[in-house]
Amino acid sequence: MKPFATIVLLGLGLVACSGKSDDGTDGMSAAEMAQMDNDSGEPEMTAAEMATMDDPDLGGRRPVHLTESQQTALGVVYIAVTRENLIRIVRTVGEVRAAEPQVADVTPKIDGFVEELFVDFTGQTVREGQPLLTLYSPSMVAAQEEMLTALRLATSIDSGATEAWENAQRMLEAARRRLAYWDITPDQVAEIERTGVTNKSLTLVAPVSGIVLEKRVVSGQQVMPGMLMYRIADLTSVWIEGEVFEQDLQFVETGDQAHIEVEAYPGDHLMGRVSFIHPVVDTRTRTTRIRVAVPNPDLRLKPGMFATIYFEKSIGTTFPVIPVEAVIITGERDLVFLRDADGMLNPREVVLGARADGKVQILQGLAEGDTIVGSANYLIDSESRLASTGGGMMPGMDMGPPEDSQ
Repeated sequence: MKPFATIVLLGLGLVACSGKSDDGTDGMSAAEMAQMDNDSGEPEMTAAEMATMDDPDLGGRRPVHLTESQQTALGVVYIAVTRENLIRIVRTVGEVRAAEPQVADVTPKIDGFVEELFVDFTGQTVREGQPLLTLYSPSMVAAQEEMLTALRLATSIDSGATEAWENAQRMLEAARRRLAYWDITPDQVAEIERTGVTNKSLTLVAPVSGIVLEKRVVSGQQVMPGMLMYRIADLTSVWIEGEVFEQDLQFVETGDQAHIEVEAYPGDHLMGRVSFIHPVVDTRTRTTRIRVAVPNPDLRLKPGMFATIYFEKSIGTTFPVIPVEAVIITGERDLVFLRDADGMLNPREVVLGARADGKVQILQGLAEGDTIVGSANYLIDSESRLASTGGGMMPGMDMGPPEDSQ
């Protein structure tokens, strides 16, 4: 039994030892492991390389050094980080609409029957005060009779009877106000008082000058208070409303000038100004409605037309800019490869700002005058990531600093 027990104890000891690293690297960081390799005779790593290996924000990427032939083979181009004023152009499609403050509805305030239509089709041009229709209303006839009665009473009472005369005057004024509330004009009231004859029908006139957009009444029709009979709009200035994506709202402000093109008039360039930006974003389209006020003295712009709206916004020179193609967008971070004085290409995380003309502002991560990789950066990124695993795509790719020539 003793030889058997000895064999079992030896086996348990081997199993326990197999769970530990033979080289004693358990718990060591990548930089510590790299330093151990350097102590064993490998070329010494730079501080930038060692910091990059332990930086989780760079996804394990390491600096890369390219020879002249490798740069030529990859088509690497270096560019300098500069400051310049970017002009952002925001484009959207809008629809021409009548300006709401210049739209008026014609509705009766009494019930009655349409006797005659003077404006009898949609699209007709009318001027303010122009007769639209005549309306017969028994209630209106009764109100006129009351006013004439009050007028006769007021004129028959001697002004010396102060109280009676004042009461008669108040009754007359009340009768006049009642007719005025029903949109009977002061001239019409004066004519009734002058002739002493009631009018069977009431003439309704246009409240504004403009175009008849809607006509919902015909001759002989009975109408009720509040019923829409006409909708008239002054189209000498119109609105063009469109949608702007939420990421472009920073480039559109109330009062900004807008450039407008309409397919009906190719080659014509119209101008307007942003008069209103809606305070909410549509959750389905992620857009916000904007409104542009446009002069339209010749009535060429017609409600329902489509128009293309352009906004030009100067972004300024507060931050440095680089080409968008120089940025590696991974979904988790935005990176560029920064070239240092030794020719090493170091991955650098950046914060992107506004974009325009194929360029992007860098809010954080670069400074004016820095040199970065402008092309073939995705190939260099692949080499940088493979280097962290000890491999590479290109033979002879140097993942360390250039050696001094002897």
